[in-house]
Amino acid sequence: MRIEVSRDVFPLAQVFTISRGSRTEAKVLTVHIHADGVTGRGECVPYARYDETLDSVAAQIEGLSGNLTRAGLYDLLPAGAARNAVDCALWDLEAKRADKRVWELAGLPEPGPEITAYTLSLAEPAEMRAQAAKNAHRPLLKIKLGTPDDMPRLEAVRAGAPKSTIIVDANEGWSAAVYADLAPHLVRLGVALVEQPLPAGEDDALIGMERPVPVCADESAHDRASLPHLKGKYDVVNIKLDKTGGLTEALELRAAALAEGYDVMVGCMVGSSLAMAPATLVAQGARVVDLDGPLLLGEDRENALTFDDAGVHPPLAALWG
Repeated sequence: MRIEVSRDVFPLAQVFTISRGSRTEAKVLTVHIHADGVTGRGECVPYARYDETLDSVAAQIEGLSGNLTRAGLYDLLPAGAARNAVDCALWDLEAKRADKRVWELAGLPEPGPEITAYTLSLAEPAEMRAQAAKNAHRPLLKIKLGTPDDMPRLEAVRAGAPKSTIIVDANEGWSAAVYADLAPHLVRLGVALVEQPLPAGEDDALIGMERPVPVCADESAHDRASLPHLKGKYDVVNIKLDKTGGLTEALELRAAALAEGYDVMVGCMVGSSLAMAPATLVAQGARVVDLDGPLLLGEDRENALTFDDAGVHPPLAALWG
């Protein structure tokens, strides 16, 4: 078994801005695992919010050797981007060796398309209204917020896309007081879900607060070990493979979260179709699916995922799995 790591850059279709900053390209790591004449692939997006860099994650992966297994990865790598890329590459490799699809190996029903959110970048209200109007045909829009002046932005998006369902992602940008003040307006404007309104280290303030709109844990939720810390604060758990450390843990987290009464959202970092492909399996039947990373790119990988009116479709075997 031989493992290779490469760095790939995908230009974005336009500048993408959240409360923590802007970017014009997606920088990812691609893992290839070669064994028995076949190759499995996986992709991850190192994320500075979790103290990850391209160099640090590549070093984690390059330090691996021997006959890797998905179960063994739990002892070799923590939850995070490095384990995600290797885990997904191992799933792909196993599928190729068995001449089966990953969903078959995992004992899952055959997947189908799921409606996905489309993300509107943080901008001035007039620009966000224009973005919303351009995408008003989409059934589900996600708005990046997280500033002290978000009401005009929210009003602008609702005016630009009056029929779309809206979810809001504050990216830890609000205080408890700001969230409490905004909550009635979120209801008035028909917002269906609020993602991570408070910083992960300050979310105890959500305990006992009214949640007229369901609140989703993102930065506060990584893997199954996160679940005990969410009680009384959140209604929904956002599962991202770059946080869980791969498809294996993502499926376990989904089952555990549902068993504890949470709804599930399946999200992504900004990456290519290769990164989204495994997540489409976790997304089946999720309350919210947010796998629009490829839609934000100026160019994607070959055999890219299909997006149409039915949503994001599961991958072709030529892409992954």
